[in-house]
Amino acid sequence: MSKASESAAPKAPFIAFEDAQLQTLLDLISDGIWDWNANSGYVYRNPGWYKMLGYASHSLDNSVFTWESIIHPEDYPRVMAHFEAYITGQSDQYRVQYRCKCQDGSYLWIEDSGHIIARNPDGAVARMLGAHRNIDASKRLLQQLQQQNSSLEALVAERTQELSWVNQQLQRQLDENRDLTERDTLTLIANRYRLEKVLQQECERARRFRQSLSLIVMDLDDFKPINDRYGHARGDSALIDLVARIRSCLRDTELLARWGGDEFVVVLVDASLADAHRLAITIRQALEQAPAIGEHQLTMSYGVVERQEGEDQQHLLARADQALYRAKAAGKDRIAE
Repeated sequence: MSKASESAAPKAPFIAFEDAQLQTLLDLISDGIWDWNANSGYVYRNPGWYKMLGYASHSLDNSVFTWESIIHPEDYPRVMAHFEAYITGQSDQYRVQYRCKCQDGSYLWIEDSGHIIARNPDGAVARMLGAHRNIDASKRLLQQLQQQNSSLEALVAERTQELSWVNQQLQRQLDENRDLTERDTLTLIANRYRLEKVLQQECERARRFRQSLSLIVMDLDDFKPINDRYGHARGDSALIDLVARIRSCLRDTELLARWGGDEFVVVLVDASLADAHRLAITIRQALEQAPAIGEHQLTMSYGVVERQEGEDQQHLLARADQALYRAKAAGKDRIAE
Protein backbone atom coordinates (compact mmCIF):
# COMPACT_ATOMS: atom_id res chain seq x y z
CA MET A 1 0.00 0.00 0.00
CA SER A 2 0.99 3.67 -0.25
CA LYS A 3 3.50 5.01 2.21
CA ALA A 4 1.79 8.44 2.07
CA SER A 5 1.04 8.41 5.79
CA GLU A 6 4.71 7.95 6.53
CA SER A 7 6.09 10.33 3.95
CA ALA A 8 3.62 13.18 4.47
CA ALA A 9 5.05 14.10 7.86
CA PRO A 10 8.05 16.48 7.66
CA LYS A 11 11.34 14.80 8.39
CA ALA A 12 14.84 16.07 8.95
CA PRO A 13 16.36 17.02 5.56
CA PHE A 14 19.03 14.82 4.04
CA ILE A 15 21.06 17.90 3.03
CA ALA A 16 23.90 18.16 5.51
CA PHE A 17 24.69 21.88 5.33
CA GLU A 18 28.01 22.72 6.94
CA ASP A 19 26.83 26.15 8.00
CA ALA A 20 24.11 28.76 7.53
CA GLN A 21 26.13 30.62 4.86
CA LEU A 22 26.07 27.61 2.51
CA GLN A 23 22.31 27.27 2.87
CA THR A 24 21.88 30.98 2.21
CA LEU A 25 24.03 30.68 -0.93
CA LEU A 26 21.93 27.79 -2.25
CA ASP A 27 18.74 29.77 -1.62
CA LEU A 28 20.18 32.72 -3.57
CA ILE A 29 21.06 30.72 -6.68
CA SER A 30 17.88 28.59 -6.78
CA ASP A 31 14.21 28.91 -5.92
CA GLY A 32 13.85 25.34 -4.66
CA ILE A 33 16.20 22.59 -3.48
CA TRP A 34 15.50 18.85 -3.58
CA ASP A 35 17.40 15.88 -2.20
CA TRP A 36 16.49 12.33 -3.34
CA ASN A 37 17.61 9.31 -1.31
CA ALA A 38 17.10 6.54 -3.91
CA ASN A 39 17.67 3.75 -1.41
CA SER A 40 14.80 4.81 0.88
CA GLY A 41 12.68 6.63 -1.72
CA TYR A 42 12.53 9.74 0.50
CA VAL A 43 12.71 13.12 -1.23
CA TYR A 44 13.37 16.29 0.78
CA ARG A 45 12.21 19.62 -0.67
CA ASN A 46 13.08 22.86 1.07
CA PRO A 47 10.44 25.50 2.03
CA GLY A 48 11.49 27.63 -0.97
CA TRP A 49 10.35 24.88 -3.34
CA TYR A 50 6.88 24.82 -1.81
CA LYS A 51 6.67 28.63 -1.77
CA MET A 52 7.62 28.85 -5.45
CA LEU A 53 4.62 26.65 -6.40
CA GLY A 54 2.21 28.07 -3.84
CA TYR A 55 1.95 25.04 -1.56
CA ALA A 56 2.15 25.06 2.21
CA SER A 57 5.60 24.04 3.40
CA HIS A 58 6.03 20.23 3.57
CA SER A 59 2.36 19.66 2.65
CA LEU A 60 3.05 17.06 -0.08
CA ASP A 61 4.36 13.50 0.12
CA ASN A 62 8.13 13.21 0.28
CA SER A 63 8.38 10.83 -2.70
CA VAL A 64 9.16 10.84 -6.41
CA PHE A 65 5.44 10.44 -7.10
CA THR A 66 4.89 14.03 -5.92
CA TRP A 67 7.42 15.23 -8.51
CA GLU A 68 5.84 13.14 -11.28
CA SER A 69 2.32 14.36 -10.44
CA ILE A 70 3.13 18.07 -10.89
CA ILE A 71 4.94 17.79 -14.25
CA HIS A 72 2.81 19.00 -17.16
CA PRO A 73 1.56 15.93 -19.10
CA GLU A 74 2.99 17.29 -22.37
CA ASP A 75 6.44 17.72 -20.78
CA TYR A 76 6.50 14.44 -18.84
CA PRO A 77 7.99 12.14 -21.55
CA ARG A 78 10.76 14.62 -22.34
CA VAL A 79 11.63 15.14 -18.66
CA MET A 80 11.74 11.38 -17.98
CA ALA A 81 13.98 10.87 -21.02
CA HIS A 82 16.45 13.46 -19.72
CA PHE A 83 16.36 11.98 -16.23
CA GLU A 84 16.82 8.41 -17.47
CA ALA A 85 19.73 9.41 -19.73
CA TYR A 86 21.54 11.02 -16.81
CA ILE A 87 21.09 8.35 -14.13
CA THR A 88 22.11 5.62 -16.62
CA GLY A 89 25.25 7.49 -17.67
CA GLN A 90 24.12 8.25 -21.24
CA SER A 91 24.30 11.98 -20.49
CA ASP A 92 26.88 13.78 -18.37
CA GLN A 93 24.41 16.27 -16.90
CA TYR A 94 20.77 16.63 -15.89
CA ARG A 95 19.29 20.03 -16.77
CA VAL A 96 15.83 20.43 -18.28
CA GLN A 97 13.07 23.05 -18.51
CA TYR A 98 9.40 22.15 -18.03
CA ARG A 99 6.13 23.26 -16.49
CA CYS A 100 5.12 22.44 -12.90
CA LYS A 101 1.56 22.49 -11.57
CA CYS A 102 0.98 25.08 -8.83
CA GLN A 103 -1.40 24.79 -5.91
CA ASP A 104 -3.99 26.96 -7.71
CA GLY A 105 -3.96 24.70 -10.79
CA SER A 106 -1.84 26.98 -12.99
CA TYR A 107 1.53 25.96 -14.42
CA LEU A 108 4.91 27.56 -13.79
CA TRP A 109 7.98 27.20 -16.02
CA ILE A 110 11.02 26.02 -14.05
CA GLU A 111 14.56 24.89 -14.84
CA ASP A 112 15.45 21.67 -13.06
CA SER A 113 19.08 20.62 -12.58
CA GLY A 114 20.58 17.86 -10.49
CA HIS A 115 23.73 15.92 -9.77
CA ILE A 116 24.36 12.40 -8.47
CA ILE A 117 26.45 12.71 -5.32
CA ALA A 118 26.51 9.05 -4.26
CA ARG A 119 26.15 5.64 -5.86
CA ASN A 120 25.70 2.17 -4.38
CA PRO A 121 28.39 -0.52 -4.79
CA ASP A 122 26.48 -1.94 -7.78
CA GLY A 123 26.57 1.45 -9.54
CA ALA A 124 22.90 2.32 -8.94
CA VAL A 125 22.04 5.83 -7.79
CA ALA A 126 22.07 6.18 -4.00
CA ARG A 127 21.54 9.94 -3.65
CA MET A 128 20.94 12.89 -5.95
CA LEU A 129 20.86 16.59 -5.13
CA GLY A 130 19.23 19.24 -7.30
CA ALA A 131 17.56 22.63 -7.60
CA HIS A 132 14.56 24.21 -9.31
CA ARG A 133 14.80 27.76 -10.69
CA ASN A 134 11.76 29.86 -11.59
CA ILE A 135 12.09 30.88 -15.27
CA ASP A 136 8.40 31.58 -15.87
CA ALA A 137 8.80 35.35 -16.38
CA SER A 138 11.54 35.00 -19.00
CA LYS A 139 9.63 32.23 -20.78
CA ARG A 140 6.46 34.30 -20.98
CA LEU A 141 8.36 37.42 -22.05
CA LEU A 142 9.95 35.45 -24.88
CA GLN A 143 6.54 34.22 -25.96
CA GLN A 144 5.17 37.78 -25.94
CA LEU A 145 8.07 39.08 -28.01
CA GLN A 146 7.60 36.30 -30.52
CA GLN A 147 3.92 37.20 -30.85
CA GLN A 148 4.65 40.92 -31.21
CA ASN A 149 7.36 40.42 -33.81
CA SER A 150 5.29 38.10 -35.95
CA SER A 151 3.25 40.22 -38.31
CA LEU A 152 2.26 37.11 -40.19
CA GLU A 153 0.43 35.78 -37.14
CA ALA A 154 -1.63 38.97 -37.01
CA LEU A 155 -2.59 38.61 -40.68
CA VAL A 156 -3.76 35.02 -40.36
CA ALA A 157 -5.16 35.23 -36.80
CA GLU A 158 -8.76 34.69 -37.85
CA ARG A 159 -7.87 31.71 -40.01
CA THR A 160 -5.69 30.29 -37.26
CA GLN A 161 -8.58 30.50 -34.83
CA GLU A 162 -10.81 28.60 -37.22
CA LEU A 163 -8.18 25.93 -37.73
CA SER A 164 -7.64 25.73 -34.00
CA TRP A 165 -11.34 25.06 -33.45
CA VAL A 166 -11.25 22.31 -36.08
CA ASN A 167 -8.15 20.81 -34.47
CA GLN A 168 -9.82 20.85 -31.09
CA GLN A 169 -12.79 18.97 -32.47
CA LEU A 170 -10.51 16.46 -34.16
CA GLN A 171 -8.46 16.06 -30.99
CA ARG A 172 -11.58 15.54 -28.92
CA GLN A 173 -12.75 12.89 -31.37
CA LEU A 174 -9.33 11.23 -31.25
CA ASP A 175 -9.41 11.27 -27.45
CA GLU A 176 -12.89 9.74 -27.44
CA ASN A 177 -11.81 7.06 -29.90
CA ARG A 178 -8.67 6.34 -27.87
CA ASP A 179 -10.76 6.02 -24.72
CA LEU A 180 -13.08 3.56 -26.47
CA THR A 181 -10.17 1.42 -27.62
CA GLU A 182 -8.84 1.17 -24.05
CA ARG A 183 -12.12 0.33 -22.26
CA ASP A 184 -14.00 -2.93 -21.93
CA THR A 185 -17.36 -2.46 -23.65
CA LEU A 186 -19.35 -4.33 -20.99
CA THR A 187 -17.84 -3.29 -17.66
CA LEU A 188 -16.27 0.03 -18.83
CA ILE A 189 -13.04 -0.73 -16.95
CA ALA A 190 -9.65 -0.97 -18.66
CA ASN A 191 -9.36 -3.67 -21.31
CA ARG A 192 -6.45 -5.97 -22.09
CA TYR A 193 -4.83 -3.43 -24.42
CA ARG A 194 -4.73 -0.74 -21.72
CA LEU A 195 -3.60 -3.25 -19.10
CA GLU A 196 -0.57 -4.25 -21.16
CA LYS A 197 0.31 -0.61 -21.88
CA VAL A 198 -0.03 0.53 -18.26
CA LEU A 199 1.78 -2.51 -16.90
CA GLN A 200 4.74 -1.86 -19.19
CA GLN A 201 4.89 1.76 -18.00
CA GLU A 202 4.65 0.77 -14.33
CA CYS A 203 7.37 -1.89 -14.71
CA GLU A 204 9.64 0.75 -16.23
CA ARG A 205 8.86 3.21 -13.45
CA ALA A 206 9.37 0.54 -10.75
CA ARG A 207 12.77 -0.20 -12.26
CA ARG A 208 13.73 3.46 -12.62
CA PHE A 209 12.78 4.52 -9.09
CA ARG A 210 13.31 1.13 -7.41
CA GLN A 211 9.69 0.97 -6.29
CA SER A 212 7.63 -2.12 -5.54
CA LEU A 213 4.88 -3.27 -7.92
CA SER A 214 2.36 -6.06 -7.35
CA LEU A 215 -0.45 -7.80 -9.27
CA ILE A 216 -3.64 -9.62 -8.37
CA VAL A 217 -5.05 -11.88 -11.10
CA MET A 218 -8.63 -13.03 -10.40
CA ASP A 219 -10.86 -15.53 -12.17
CA LEU A 220 -14.49 -16.39 -11.46
CA ASP A 221 -14.98 -19.98 -10.38
CA ASP A 222 -17.30 -22.13 -12.52
CA PHE A 223 -18.82 -19.17 -14.37
CA LYS A 224 -19.57 -20.97 -17.64
CA PRO A 225 -22.36 -23.13 -16.15
CA ILE A 226 -24.05 -19.95 -14.92
CA ASN A 227 -24.07 -18.51 -18.45
CA ASP A 228 -25.28 -21.82 -19.87
CA ARG A 229 -28.13 -22.20 -17.38
CA TYR A 230 -29.30 -18.62 -16.83
CA GLY A 231 -28.24 -16.94 -20.07
CA HIS A 232 -25.53 -14.48 -21.01
CA ALA A 233 -27.64 -11.44 -20.05
CA ARG A 234 -27.76 -12.68 -16.45
CA GLY A 235 -24.06 -13.46 -16.62
CA ASP A 236 -23.24 -9.98 -17.95
CA SER A 237 -25.26 -8.40 -15.15
CA ALA A 238 -23.29 -10.45 -12.62
CA LEU A 239 -19.98 -9.28 -14.13
CA ILE A 240 -21.05 -5.63 -13.93
CA ASP A 241 -22.01 -6.07 -10.27
CA LEU A 242 -18.75 -7.90 -9.60
CA VAL A 243 -16.67 -5.06 -11.08
CA ALA A 244 -18.51 -2.50 -8.96
CA ARG A 245 -17.72 -4.51 -5.81
CA ILE A 246 -14.04 -4.84 -6.73
CA ARG A 247 -13.70 -1.13 -7.55
CA SER A 248 -15.15 -0.21 -4.15
CA CYS A 249 -12.09 -1.91 -2.59
CA LEU A 250 -9.49 -0.06 -4.68
CA ARG A 251 -7.62 3.22 -4.41
CA ASP A 252 -7.55 5.69 -7.29
CA THR A 253 -3.96 4.68 -8.09
CA GLU A 254 -4.88 0.99 -8.56
CA LEU A 255 -5.89 -0.07 -12.06
CA LEU A 256 -8.60 -2.69 -12.56
CA ALA A 257 -8.67 -4.35 -15.99
CA ARG A 258 -10.63 -7.13 -17.66
CA TRP A 259 -8.02 -9.55 -18.96
CA GLY A 260 -10.42 -12.10 -20.44
CA GLY A 261 -14.05 -13.19 -20.31
CA ASP A 262 -14.27 -13.66 -16.54
CA GLU A 263 -10.65 -12.92 -15.62
CA PHE A 264 -9.55 -9.62 -14.08
CA VAL A 265 -6.27 -8.00 -13.03
CA VAL A 266 -5.48 -5.32 -10.43
CA VAL A 267 -2.19 -3.39 -10.77
CA LEU A 268 -0.89 -2.11 -7.41
CA VAL A 269 1.75 0.63 -7.64
CA ASP A 270 4.25 0.98 -4.78
CA ALA A 271 2.72 -2.05 -3.03
CA SER A 272 4.35 -5.16 -1.59
CA LEU A 273 3.24 -8.78 -1.84
CA ALA A 274 1.71 -8.48 1.64
CA ASP A 275 -0.23 -5.39 0.54
CA ALA A 276 -1.59 -7.25 -2.49
CA HIS A 277 -2.53 -10.26 -0.36
CA ARG A 278 -4.49 -8.06 2.05
CA LEU A 279 -6.33 -6.42 -0.84
CA ALA A 280 -7.21 -9.84 -2.29
CA ILE A 281 -8.73 -10.78 1.08
CA THR A 282 -10.75 -7.54 1.08
CA ILE A 283 -12.05 -8.23 -2.44
CA ARG A 284 -12.92 -11.82 -1.50
CA GLN A 285 -14.92 -10.56 1.50
CA ALA A 286 -16.74 -8.01 -0.68
CA LEU A 287 -17.69 -10.76 -3.14
CA GLU A 288 -19.22 -12.79 -0.32
CA GLN A 289 -21.91 -10.09 -0.11
CA ALA A 290 -22.90 -10.52 -3.78
CA PRO A 291 -26.33 -12.03 -4.36
CA ALA A 292 -26.43 -15.64 -5.50
CA ILE A 293 -27.44 -16.50 -9.05
CA GLY A 294 -29.98 -19.22 -8.55
CA GLU A 295 -28.16 -21.90 -6.59
CA HIS A 296 -24.73 -20.51 -7.48
CA GLN A 297 -22.80 -18.22 -5.12
CA LEU A 298 -20.10 -16.31 -7.01
CA THR A 299 -16.54 -16.94 -5.87
CA MET A 300 -13.16 -16.14 -7.35
CA SER A 301 -9.66 -17.59 -7.23
CA TYR A 302 -6.72 -15.20 -6.81
CA GLY A 303 -3.09 -15.21 -7.89
CA VAL A 304 -0.93 -12.64 -6.08
CA VAL A 305 2.66 -11.72 -7.05
CA GLU A 306 5.20 -8.92 -6.55
CA ARG A 307 7.58 -7.81 -9.31
CA GLN A 308 11.10 -9.19 -8.97
CA GLU A 309 14.29 -7.30 -9.84
CA GLY A 310 14.70 -7.07 -13.63
CA GLU A 311 11.32 -8.66 -14.36
CA ASP A 312 9.30 -7.37 -17.32
CA GLN A 313 5.52 -7.24 -17.65
CA GLN A 314 5.18 -10.49 -19.63
CA HIS A 315 7.02 -12.55 -17.03
CA LEU A 316 5.22 -10.82 -14.17
CA LEU A 317 1.82 -11.62 -15.70
CA ALA A 318 2.90 -15.20 -16.39
CA ARG A 319 3.86 -15.71 -12.73
CA ALA A 320 0.56 -14.23 -11.60
CA ASP A 321 -1.30 -16.59 -13.92
CA GLN A 322 0.64 -19.55 -12.49
CA ALA A 323 -0.32 -18.48 -8.97
CA LEU A 324 -3.95 -18.29 -10.08
CA TYR A 325 -3.70 -21.81 -11.49
CA ARG A 326 -2.40 -23.04 -8.13
CA ALA A 327 -5.38 -21.42 -6.38
CA LYS A 328 -7.74 -23.21 -8.79
CA ALA A 329 -5.97 -26.53 -8.31
CA ALA A 330 -6.12 -26.16 -4.52
CA GLY A 331 -9.93 -26.07 -4.55
CA LYS A 332 -10.90 -22.59 -5.86
CA ASP A 333 -12.11 -19.59 -3.83
CA ARG A 334 -8.52 -19.28 -2.60
CA ILE A 335 -5.58 -16.89 -2.69
CA ALA A 336 -2.23 -18.24 -3.88
CA GLU A 337 1.17 -16.56 -4.16
